[in-house]
Amino acid sequence: MKTIWKVGDLARLTGLTIRTLRYYDQIGLFSPSGQTESGHRLYNEADLSRLQQILSLKELGLSLEEVKSVMAGGQISPLEIVNLQIGRIREQIRLQQKLLEQLGYVSKLLQGKRPLTVEHFTSLLQAMKIEFEKPVLERQRNLERQLDLLGDFLAKEDERIQPEEDHS
Repeated sequence: MKTIWKVGDLARLTGLTIRTLRYYDQIGLFSPSGQTESGHRLYNEADLSRLQQILSLKELGLSLEEVKSVMAGGQISPLEIVNLQIGRIREQIRLQQKLLEQLGYVSKLLQGKRPLTVEHFTSLLQAMKIEFEKPVLERQRNLERQLDLLGDFLAKEDERIQPEEDHS
């Protein structure tokens, strides 16, 4: 028996919002494979697999436009994806280095019992804000959710592929 989800069910299953799923449909990134006579979106297991791919590419740091291009058939090659990731990681390292330098400077000021100015605090807070815009726990939860989805999908595939036992 094939499993079918309405948009609300898929949203609960994936942790995405209904609004996000509708937006993905609107921009042509992720459309349902069917709909009811009254127009409700219906998603199947193949759709769930496609959504998992989309979420994985997003987790790699690709923009929605880049994800759309990859999913449409490779206007972005695997090498380009790797190079995009290299660029993003280099930028993260640069921002981390900047934050480390600012923290080191503030530490030296505090060790020398020198007062910190408003500029020191605002500069440090801006660097920290950039660093903590997407907390590690949020990334971990997204990854766990994606792994759960993939595990459920693979378990269903295994059940579907397994030959039925002879009960005679």
